[in-house]
Amino acid sequence: MMTTFSSHNRSDIINHFKQGKLDVLVIGGGITGAGIALDSVTRGLETGVVEMQDFAAGTSSRSTKLVHGGLRYLQQFQIKIVAEVGKERAIVYENGPHVTTPEWMMLPFHKGGTFGPFTTNIGLRVYDFLAGVKKSERRKMFSPQEALQKEPLIQEKGLKGAGYYVEYKTDDARLTIEVMKKAVEKGAHALNYSKAVDLLYNQSGKVCGAKIKDEITGETYDVYAKKVISASGIWLDDLREKDGSKQGKKLHLTKGIHLVFSKNAFPLEQAIYFDTPDGRMIFAIPRGNKTYVGTTDTYYEGDRFAPKPTIEDRDYILKSIDYMFPSMNIKAGDIESSWAGVRALFSEGDGEKPGEISRKDEIFISDSGLLSIAGGKLTGYRKMAEDAVDTVVKQLREEEEILYSTSNTKNLPISGGDVGGSKGFEQFKKDQLDRARSLEIPEETAEKLINMYGGNVGLLFEIYLNHKEEAEQEGIDPFVLAELIYGMEYELVYKPVDFFVRRTGALFFDIDWVKDNKTDVTNYMAKSLKWNEAKKNQYDEELENALKTAQVDQLD
Repeated sequence: MMTTFSSHNRSDIINHFKQGKLDVLVIGGGITGAGIALDSVTRGLETGVVEMQDFAAGTSSRSTKLVHGGLRYLQQFQIKIVAEVGKERAIVYENGPHVTTPEWMMLPFHKGGTFGPFTTNIGLRVYDFLAGVKKSERRKMFSPQEALQKEPLIQEKGLKGAGYYVEYKTDDARLTIEVMKKAVEKGAHALNYSKAVDLLYNQSGKVCGAKIKDEITGETYDVYAKKVISASGIWLDDLREKDGSKQGKKLHLTKGIHLVFSKNAFPLEQAIYFDTPDGRMIFAIPRGNKTYVGTTDTYYEGDRFAPKPTIEDRDYILKSIDYMFPSMNIKAGDIESSWAGVRALFSEGDGEKPGEISRKDEIFISDSGLLSIAGGKLTGYRKMAEDAVDTVVKQLREEEEILYSTSNTKNLPISGGDVGGSKGFEQFKKDQLDRARSLEIPEETAEKLINMYGGNVGLLFEIYLNHKEEAEQEGIDPFVLAELIYGMEYELVYKPVDFFVRRTGALFFDIDWVKDNKTDVTNYMAKSLKWNEAKKNQYDEELENALKTAQVDQLD
């Protein structure tokens, strides 16, 4: 693995940006930007990525954490979206089986609900066909008794049965990081905390780069590129405005929130996709020793950097839980943590309900040549990237008569995914667990690390062994230190929030672990990355704010 993705080498990446001209500059380090970087660099294009926050800090770490085919889009007759993203699910899974796993989903139907036995059976059959679902994962239909046997917590009154089908669970932020790491391994240069404050133009008025501000040091410098792609998500229209090309369709921002409960409070065993009292559909998903539920879908005009749940959002989800799982008697005090995300969706009008706006991705090319891409779903990131780079490659062929290959990411494992696909990953896990036992690493810890880091776990084990004594001297948990060092050396972790939110997901799914380790992690990072006291205090405050936002008992 290349070392140019180390927090200690930020200046090296910046110097590379300053010195040469890129073929492609990608603005935005979410899943779309990461996918574009990987597709671009593997076709031989000199590629750079800048992200003004941390990678995946926006929508790409705040989704429902499913690589799913969008069953509900069948209701809206968005057949093409269902077919395309349905097929992409299997590709995403095979290329990174450590961050994506199949999850059987149950869709109960009740008297007077959105779905009924007949429509569900037909819908799921069409879904299987459009998405090219493999035989072992095709839909099944349950009687009311079978549905209750699968998950006794669901509402029994009015239950008419259930559909049963496969979706894919993921860690959205880690998926983004692994795609970006693969791009870096292939030769791309990527940097977080680097904001595109303006665009650069040549004498013909064509965009030829961007003015970048290093949000860590405050330095501003120019990065030149033949092509500039904005994959900046909810900030896309800001750049279009700077470019003078914000016209026609515009972004409509909608917010979705999720609540997390311990298994003790909400002992769900089976993932459920269910009706809400107002006819929307939301998910309740078991994940380790937690259960999370979401999402809402409301228009949003607030702070894009730090969206947070409101009391109304929280109560909507609680009411929905009570509707489908009445025996649980879930209360606000049972919530351990939460997150809120903002979607970037394109629409021409203002009259649509949030749930009615198309999730289809769209590409816009301005008169200056700025290529902007947004919309779409997490599941379809690879295909979105392919379409964007196809556009750039076509332009370069016409302008410079340079020929580049077609996309080759369909069968390209992402970082950590080089384990022989989903089947090979099972044997890989067994081998690594055997190794962990020989190293006297607890099985539960080893399994967690294998599932999180996949093919890179051997490096985590080595770091653990090499830094055990240091961990003891520093008074820090040796496995926490191993993950932290790996994050700083290979995943460009620069702030504690990067580590606790995007690299480990602990702020959402193990908030007590964050509270237990935050001081040790912050102190070690301050020492390792040579922060001054003001910087340490600033980053410590950012983490405290993130903790406060995640805890809905502290909502205003």
